[in-house]
Amino acid sequence: MSLRLPQAPNAGLFKQGYTSQSNADGAVNRNIAACREITNMVLSSIGPCDLQKVFITNDAATMLHELDVVHPAVKLLVMASEQQELEMGDGTNLVLVLAGEFLNVSEKLLTLGLNPTEIIQGYQLASKFALQTIEELSVGEIDDLLSVENLKKVIKPVIASKQYGSEDFISDLVSEAVLNVLPPKNTKQFNVDSVRVVKIMGSSLENSQVIKGMVFPNQPEGHIKNLKTRSKVVVFTSPFDISQTETKGTVLLHNAQEMLDFSKGEEAQLDQLVKEIYDSGVRVVIAGSGVGELAQHYLDRYGILTLKVSSKFDLRRICRVCGATPLPRLGAPMPEEMGDIDIIETKEIGGDRVTIFRQEDDITRTSTIVIRGATKNSLDDIERAIDDGVAAIKGLTQDGRLLPGAGAVEAELVHRITQYGERTPGLLQLAIKQYANAFEVIPRTLAETSGLDPTEVLPRLYSKHSTPEGLSFGIDIDGDSSNGVKDINDEGIYDLFSAKKFAIAAATEAATTVLSVDQIIMAKRAGGPQVPKQPRPGNWDQAD
Repeated sequence: MSLRLPQAPNAGLFKQGYTSQSNADGAVNRNIAACREITNMVLSSIGPCDLQKVFITNDAATMLHELDVVHPAVKLLVMASEQQELEMGDGTNLVLVLAGEFLNVSEKLLTLGLNPTEIIQGYQLASKFALQTIEELSVGEIDDLLSVENLKKVIKPVIASKQYGSEDFISDLVSEAVLNVLPPKNTKQFNVDSVRVVKIMGSSLENSQVIKGMVFPNQPEGHIKNLKTRSKVVVFTSPFDISQTETKGTVLLHNAQEMLDFSKGEEAQLDQLVKEIYDSGVRVVIAGSGVGELAQHYLDRYGILTLKVSSKFDLRRICRVCGATPLPRLGAPMPEEMGDIDIIETKEIGGDRVTIFRQEDDITRTSTIVIRGATKNSLDDIERAIDDGVAAIKGLTQDGRLLPGAGAVEAELVHRITQYGERTPGLLQLAIKQYANAFEVIPRTLAETSGLDPTEVLPRLYSKHSTPEGLSFGIDIDGDSSNGVKDINDEGIYDLFSAKKFAIAAATEAATTVLSVDQIIMAKRAGGPQVPKQPRPGNWDQAD
């Protein structure tokens, strides 16, 4: 009689190597434990006094991008965080931490015997109430986006959470760059891609500057390096050279004259091509791939400045700056296909020679922030802070309402949602109260990372929020006050209403989705080397 080995359920249904977890095996609890791990990883990166990680960053979106997450439940949280980054540009960590805390407190309810469906119903009621409540918590609205002070109200807290101590200087840079490109008649048309960042190693952050126009990290190809007068520009997406056939060609030359005559036609063709471009009024040629040596010789002879731009994204931007049309063919452009630029200059910044396409108009199509720093990691972190600041302005153009920051909104939500839970009959009030308690993670973490004792500070904060005039009190991370709590209106610490509302909705949806899963089947990962997610070495424009 042969030995019959026991087989896992559904063994004949799936490929070998799969893993299955059902509710009887504690699938929900395992999902919550996995989500708790990823949340704890980024929890200490909240607020201005946040702690950095092995990646040398305190940006949650960067950490999640670098981590190769495979757990399906954790992937749901990561996807919610990525959606927040895509829609709002800021608040990625808030989504992840809130969703993780919602799941963390729900574990206590599961232990008490509540069904996941009851917890989900309670969370959905509490979420609906929370989104209605923050509508009432607005402390102001920004109508005039053309004011530097109004822009800094929104930009400064966002920058401070990434670059605490340098927020004033970076906020000035971002405000200046945004005002250069912000359409005065219709601010809702503001495009975040209009503000570019160029990183140049060396010197310090204080030597960073804003330039109207675009900055390229390479110098022109030929002898012409600068143009001080308004000039016509043509943009070619193809290399500027004589086209070569792919087949091999063998030529038999009998004497020296044949050798001289061999390249004469090619030279005449290039000479005619460059002359036609010059006669059309063009003084600047931008090539997509490269410029041949012979072509460069004739371009220099006619005094045409030549720049090679290999990035197709940069080609699109330079077309937007100059108003040119990208041409896939070589030849003289039509008048409507040419663009204009005021000044082109080549400057040396920190040992690197860069080409600046400068515009002298009050409102330009593109503005560039040139940031300086001692290390690549610091430059990357400053760039991420600037990106978040620019994204905050985009959110401001959609909804100008502001909420009190420094944990004030979360403390008020704890107070109000708890009261709402008291008024709710049945078992759902347990889920609503735990949902309210989850918001405490934000002020508690802010207090911990700034060196305060949460057990002393949080009771004082809740005491302030128990009164009608205590709405604007938050955590004092600087320690200026003796009790660790201060009125944020005095400091000007505000959060964007639209970003906060989207984050609460996304975190709740992610948490309820994880709670609703009662079985997980994970297939075995395909073999082979994993493709790294890092950009190619030497690619300075990592946003592309």
